[in-house]
Amino acid sequence: MIIVQTPLRVSLFGGGTDFPKYFEENGGCVLSTAIDKYIFVTIKERFDDKLRIGYTKTEMVDDVSEISHELIREALKKTNITKGVEVTTMGDIPSEGSGLGSSSTVTVGSLQAMYTLRGDLVSADRLAQEACEIEIDILGKPIGVQDQYIAAFGGLRFIEFSPDGQITAQRLKLAPDLIRALNDELLLFFTGVTRSSATILTEQKSNIENRIEILSSIKQIAQIAKDELLKGNIEAIGDCLHESWSLKRQLASRISNDSIDDLYQVARDSGALGGKITGAGGGGFILLFCPYQKQKKLRSALSKLQELPFNLEQDGSKVIFNYHR
Repeated sequence: MIIVQTPLRVSLFGGGTDFPKYFEENGGCVLSTAIDKYIFVTIKERFDDKLRIGYTKTEMVDDVSEISHELIREALKKTNITKGVEVTTMGDIPSEGSGLGSSSTVTVGSLQAMYTLRGDLVSADRLAQEACEIEIDILGKPIGVQDQYIAAFGGLRFIEFSPDGQITAQRLKLAPDLIRALNDELLLFFTGVTRSSATILTEQKSNIENRIEILSSIKQIAQIAKDELLKGNIEAIGDCLHESWSLKRQLASRISNDSIDDLYQVARDSGALGGKITGAGGGGFILLFCPYQKQKKLRSALSKLQELPFNLEQDGSKVIFNYHR
């Protein structure tokens, strides 16, 4: 049996500039971090040739093409595993519609588990590339390419997307006390709403040509935020988040709504300097940057929402158990 642990993520800045439709013309960049909430993928050989897939449902099939779970199905095809295995996925949180990058986390983790079963050592870069191929090229999902890279590489990273297709994932080397300070002032609250990101992202993707100026500003803020972090100016992240959210909500009509706007205003009135809805928007988790001394007031104001305590995660997808008889 093999168990792979792959982190979920919080995208801080630059979301939208990682769509190939945008960065292939203009270049893009995001600042994103893995967090210590994970999806675990297990794989083991069976005594027969059947394929058993376990998630919120259980599938037992004779052929890969019969698998309904499209991410696992395509990962099995990509790794040329066609029979005689059991694959399961388990998450630390209900991941669907959370805005924490769960689809890409599942894809990256599945690929690593399957390659490990085959005895292949595969780089984080290859895992990310092949996850992008599965989600975007094969399944046609209207998504960008940041989640696959942060899931594979982990850490707090500035990821750049060049017009020539080259993608680099630079780890930000911050002193431990700065990492702790950033971690202490970032809070996640569940809005109570899960949603399918596809509709929002499809509209966002179709709007790209009419949002070039906004996306350029979002990209610039990501660069500024990276520079401020490297200078040790943690407090600037709050202001950058607020400015970036004001821009991001213009990318598609359902990224925000009245209830999210009201929630965000309550958070701002209670001490948060800035924040954003994670992922595509419309629901899931709200990320807030709030100085430590004001967090008691903020938590009181948002007491009806469930908080998700988290830490920044340094590692990307990794094998945590590998047993062969």
